[in-house]
Amino acid sequence: MTPTSCISPDWPAPHRIVAFSTTRDGGSSVGRFAGLNLGDHVGDDRARVTHNRNEFASRLPSGTAVQWLTQDHGTKVILSGDPELPLIADGAWTSASAVACTVMTADCLPVLFCARDGGVIGAAHAGWRGLCAGILEVCIEKMGVPAQSLLAWMGPAIGPTAFEVGAEVMQQFLDHNPNANRVSVLECFKPIPGLPSRFLADLYGLATLRMRSAGIVDIYGGNLCTYGDAQRFYSFRRDGQTGRMATTIVISP
Repeated sequence: MTPTSCISPDWPAPHRIVAFSTTRDGGSSVGRFAGLNLGDHVGDDRARVTHNRNEFASRLPSGTAVQWLTQDHGTKVILSGDPELPLIADGAWTSASAVACTVMTADCLPVLFCARDGGVIGAAHAGWRGLCAGILEVCIEKMGVPAQSLLAWMGPAIGPTAFEVGAEVMQQFLDHNPNANRVSVLECFKPIPGLPSRFLADLYGLATLRMRSAGIVDIYGGNLCTYGDAQRFYSFRRDGQTGRMATTIVISP
């Protein structure tokens, strides 16, 4: 059972699936990192991050192994818990119990996947670059089950009223968005009055298009904005140097 300070997916996953996104609530970090900062690469005190990660681990089922990824906005997805694989990746999957698939974000979109029978799980870190390059499709493929059998949940990310991008970003999605029609992609980019070639991008909408094109029918979440809620969420776009939240999923033993 996840603590009230975390955000749990509202999805029909089996009871043995534990999944949630952390918020800033809790932790020992101070200043610009105040709260439960889980990123060890952002300039926070290492001892405080270690304390925070231990607190995070205590919110998972007893004995759960947590594998922290070094994310580089790519499309590599690893088998979580496999010591033979490199940790530089933006996604993880597993069919083993007591092994967490975990990604960190502070505006980028975290996406969790779960087979309806709870037999396989996955997590992906989808910034706009990784999303455009196909991180979600790679994660779905690695899980090895029909996409129609998966549930997906989109955790806290920068919302469609806050994510300003240039025309080049929109063009990349138009050029690299398999099976989605051009009009649907364009609807995810709203022109900003008075700012030529600048748009507000809808990460949630773009991710939904990609997942539906891949065959996923049941998609949940997508209604929280990290940028607009400084009390609950870290946001790189809002604050620059800041902490990181985690979104995780585990099959409880």
